[in-house]
Amino acid sequence: MPKVVSRSVLSSSTDARPTASSAAALRVYYCICGEFILVIDKTIASLPRRQTDGAIILRAQDSDAGKARVFKLNAVAGEPVLLERSGGHERQFRFHCPRCTLPIGYQTTPPPAKSGPYVYIFAGALSQVQGQVPPDAFDGEDGDANAEKIDTEMATR
Repeated sequence: MPKVVSRSVLSSSTDARPTASSAAALRVYYCICGEFILVIDKTIASLPRRQTDGAIILRAQDSDAGKARVFKLNAVAGEPVLLERSGGHERQFRFHCPRCTLPIGYQTTPPPAKSGPYVYIFAGALSQVQGQVPPDAFDGEDGDANAEKIDTEMATR
C-alpha cells in the first residue's frame, strides 16, 4: 500500500490590512444566564443611547435619518408596560430572555421585533462574554446598599 504524505502551510501577518469580511464581522451578545440574545454588525457600546433611560438604540427600519442596523434578536415578547415619562406616558413592549425571562429590551410598537423604527436594549442587560455579568449592569445603583441587602437576605435563610 502506498504511503500518503501531505503537507500544509498556513501563513498570516499581523501587518496585513483587514479584509472586507473581517471589517463586517458580526458581534454576538449574551444574557447574564449565558443564553444567546443578539447578533449585530457593530458593537453595542458604539451605538447611541436614549436620553430618557440610557437604553441602547438599534435602528430597526430605514428612514431619512439613517439606514437600519443589521441584527437578529433572540428574545420572547412579553406583556406591555406603561411608564410615566416627563412628557406623558410611554408604552413599552418588552422582550425577555427565552431561558431566564430577564428583561432584555423593548420597542414602542407591538410585536414582532423590528415592527417599529427602533428596538431599545436595556443598559447592562447583555454581555459579549457568555456567562459574565456586563460591567455596566449595576450602573446607577447604590452598590453598598445592594450588597447590604443581599447580606441581610442571606443571613435570614
